[in-house]
Amino acid sequence: MSEILNDKRGSSPLTVSFASGDSFVVGHLYLPAGYKPSKKYPAVAVGGSFTSVKEQMGGTYAAELAARDIIALAIDYRNYGQSGGTKRQYEDPASKAEDFSAALRFLASRSDVSGTGLLGICTSGGNVLYTAAQDSEVGAVATVAGFFSEPSLVALIKKAPDAVERLRSDGQRARKHFEETGEIETILAYHNTDQTAASVSPSEYYLDQSRGGGVRAWRNAFAVLAWEPWIDFDPVSKAAQVTAPTLIVHSQTAAFPDQALKVHGLLAGPKEIYWTSGKHFDFYDQAEKVQESADRVAEHFRVNLG
Repeated sequence: MSEILNDKRGSSPLTVSFASGDSFVVGHLYLPAGYKPSKKYPAVAVGGSFTSVKEQMGGTYAAELAARDIIALAIDYRNYGQSGGTKRQYEDPASKAEDFSAALRFLASRSDVSGTGLLGICTSGGNVLYTAAQDSEVGAVATVAGFFSEPSLVALIKKAPDAVERLRSDGQRARKHFEETGEIETILAYHNTDQTAASVSPSEYYLDQSRGGGVRAWRNAFAVLAWEPWIDFDPVSKAAQVTAPTLIVHSQTAAFPDQALKVHGLLAGPKEIYWTSGKHFDFYDQAEKVQESADRVAEHFRVNLG
């Protein structure tokens, strides 16, 4: 079996917290080996997949970047993990963009930082485009196995437009219930057979206790009131507003490679797409694939962030 990586490789990260929107974000800050306070380093905020927490693939990549002489901050978005927020397990592109901007402000305030950028794995590959489209603190962007959604793609995934409208209606009902009672209705985020789950697929990373499913801080739950913002998640529409140098790492056997190619074509600044091999979940924690990706991503940030 290939080696599985996690966010505990190398030295222990520092736990940090900072304000974002109506609450706060908690992150794990990884400093380079041989860190010197007098030196300036590229600094990168890192986000992971749909419903993930910082102890999963975000922390794995943050640790790998730190091993490559980059300050890296893996975050829990608001409403997840240790971060604040009353709408727990709530997927929302707008608030995630705010959280990334808050993370960049936190990093930029440090005297040891030469420039700030964003790394998004899977869904966060789309989320970073929201932030990069509007925040001047984004000096460079990288995505790994990015999920670049748009509303028409959701209809294809869910097989029929009427299914999408049913989910939108479910979300509206759950939002009203939350506003009236403060209660969050959830369903499974991932399952291999349960058709009521938000994502019905092999889901091996999440269903395997030796991989992401075994991370204690993670909940396999999706807030039903998030269906509307999730259906409307549209990073493709943001790509043409992104002028920061951007690297896309993807494979033909990761999720929706045509969407990665589409985003690459729309980006307005310097851009590169690096095609490699590997299944989608290989990019999360399989040593060879993570290290190959981290090598390319770290070089991209060193060149563009000083």
